[in-house]
Amino acid sequence: MMLKTKHIGTAVLALGLLGGCTKDFLDIQPTSTVTTENFYKTSTDALQATTAAYSQLQQNGMFNYSLWAIGDVMSDNSFLGGGGAADGIEFQQLDNFSIPTTNPLTTNHWQRGYLGIGQANQVLARVPAIEMDAALKNRCLGEAEFLRALYYFYLVRAFGDIPLVLTPAASAAEAASATRTPVAQVYAQIIKDLTDAITKLPASYSGDDIGRATKWAAQGLLAKVYLTQGDMGNAATQARAVIAGSGKSLWPNFASNFQVENENGQESLFEVQFKSGLTSYTTDGPGSCMNEFWGARFFGSPYVVASGGYGFNVPEKDLVSRYAAGDTRRAATLFAPGDAYPDGQIQPATLVGNPNGYSIRKQYVGRTNVNNWDSPLNFPVLRFSEMYLILAEAAPQSADGIEAINKVRRRAFGLPINTPAAAVDLTSVSQTAVIQERRLEFAFEDDRWYDLKRTKTLVSALKAQGKAVQEFNYLLPIPQAEINVNPNLTQNPGY
Repeated sequence: MMLKTKHIGTAVLALGLLGGCTKDFLDIQPTSTVTTENFYKTSTDALQATTAAYSQLQQNGMFNYSLWAIGDVMSDNSFLGGGGAADGIEFQQLDNFSIPTTNPLTTNHWQRGYLGIGQANQVLARVPAIEMDAALKNRCLGEAEFLRALYYFYLVRAFGDIPLVLTPAASAAEAASATRTPVAQVYAQIIKDLTDAITKLPASYSGDDIGRATKWAAQGLLAKVYLTQGDMGNAATQARAVIAGSGKSLWPNFASNFQVENENGQESLFEVQFKSGLTSYTTDGPGSCMNEFWGARFFGSPYVVASGGYGFNVPEKDLVSRYAAGDTRRAATLFAPGDAYPDGQIQPATLVGNPNGYSIRKQYVGRTNVNNWDSPLNFPVLRFSEMYLILAEAAPQSADGIEAINKVRRRAFGLPINTPAAAVDLTSVSQTAVIQERRLEFAFEDDRWYDLKRTKTLVSALKAQGKAVQEFNYLLPIPQAEINVNPNLTQNPGY
């Protein structure tokens, strides 16, 4: 069951939709005869409902469309680009900080987040009553808790006070009467969900289940939640636990993180799973559309992707200049003028909508059998390197905190990760140094805007680039479509 966008608003807090998630369980099954009364009876039902709770991560509004506009275009990492003044108006509004309450990207972000929460709530409400294997039941509940926490984490950072809904609504009227909950209470629930999920989730999966949330995904996300709150003691504790116990490690080559053959690999804590297979344009399919949206705009013959990229999400010159000589992350992150593509095309010095000639490489899939809007490349949500940088920021004076950031830096410069290297090692660590390292490590992984927000540097960083940003832009507008159906919702100041 899939709703048209214009109809989502009246029920986003209640609906649980059936769909797919990871590579081998993305196939959608017909659900026209499924109701709450005849579903949630068997372990198969429990697994399908749990899998459905992942599905919104892949959609327009989350990692397949909206989040890169929020995480990077609204930061100092990139600007819109595209084909001109009439191209991508909804993205331009975010890029220019002239965001109406009807902006489709922010509206879809709210609605997809709450659809995912609704699906997780269905699992947590219905699965406990199913007679099934206790360990599998426990796992399903842990996955739902992780996913509910993840959706809430993105929503609370974007919108501030938001409705905290923990059970399925009994009616559309109930769903349309929720009030905004203070940020502190939302974070308390996120922490509660993740803490419980850690006790329920397995350390790893095999076979078709690879890509589901693990114990280490939950613990890694908990470390990031504590860091966002400024609780450095707990952030360091959780990051250390993941570093010591997960068995994860850094790829020796930074670029290995962004190759289809390495998905869910040794550095991955959690990824949004994408899978090719459609033959028509969509931003809501099982495949990723970022290969198309971020591809260099219409040059060469044949084009870089099947019909030419759209050239959105263009790297800022300031970001490019921050990579030091010898930092391998620059080439893994960016196509620079003069770089060759697999088919021999050369990146030009200027492109339509892109006077600097730089394009994003991280989500590029150079395969002719991949539809331009249907890439199979997963999107990283949590990588192991983030645990090192969380530890470095949370415990900057500790020996392991200093060593943590140096491991990341050594890998960046192509050096052995565990061998001290005076040329790149830091002898002391500041938050400024860690935030700079995070910018280079996680560029175009939908993270920068949130770092600028939590360090209270959003306005100064964007004003330095000439953007008309104001203090109220630390939050996005509550979608007008939601206020229209729920008068209990109030608008954020400034909108």
